[in-house]
Amino acid sequence: MHTNGQNIIVSGGSRGLGLHLVSQLLKNGNKVATFARTRTPEMDALDKEYGDSFHFASVDAVDADKVNGFVAEVCDKFGGRLDSIVNNAAIGQDQLLMHTDLDTIQQIVNINIVGPTILIRAAIKRMMLQGGGNICNISSICGSRGYAGLSVYAGSKGYLDAMTRALAREVGEAGIFINCVAPGFFESEMSSVLRPEQLNTIKRRTPSGSLSNDENIFKVVDMVISGTTNMQGQVVFVDGGITS
Repeated sequence: MHTNGQNIIVSGGSRGLGLHLVSQLLKNGNKVATFARTRTPEMDALDKEYGDSFHFASVDAVDADKVNGFVAEVCDKFGGRLDSIVNNAAIGQDQLLMHTDLDTIQQIVNINIVGPTILIRAAIKRMMLQGGGNICNISSICGSRGYAGLSVYAGSKGYLDAMTRALAREVGEAGIFINCVAPGFFESEMSSVLRPEQLNTIKRRTPSGSLSNDENIFKVVDMVISGTTNMQGQVVFVDGGITS
């Protein structure tokens, strides 16, 4: 079963995995809103194809006032209800910690930790008033496994995993389900920072023999926010079995 007829916010939906999530959720009959710092031609195309079922705004994910305003704007446009959010916006890293400057560390912390927390905080206020909702955080296997050169990124994803487990206990009684989907390395802008030999090593160590793709991840995200699974506070890996 997939989502249909929901009002959904996806952060960072202008390109990459986020764009795929937005496109497929719209295709399945949902109303979808997304934000990013920059509007892309793909956003114009979705706006033209889906009209009032799609909404985009240029928003900085770490600007709490702008994010709160975006959530309110979306709820007004989509009839007052917010069924699900997908926290997708993130940036990667491929550098040993001792070589990572403080500005880069702060940027990763802001976008991967502060940003998702701001959006979740805005969403749960709405969801508590309406009696429920679904939250899906896009995490990573890096949050539970160690990879050299990814320490700050891994820490940010470990934060998402831990926050998800804690928030499940805070908001579960209000009918809000919160879970993480944790992809392995997959073909994306973030994995492009890895060298070909690194990606080939990862493939060889993966039981399925292949990296995941956007559609694999979408299908699990779609299931998580469908509201039919009774999953709560879980981290679901989509990694070809490399964490098994």
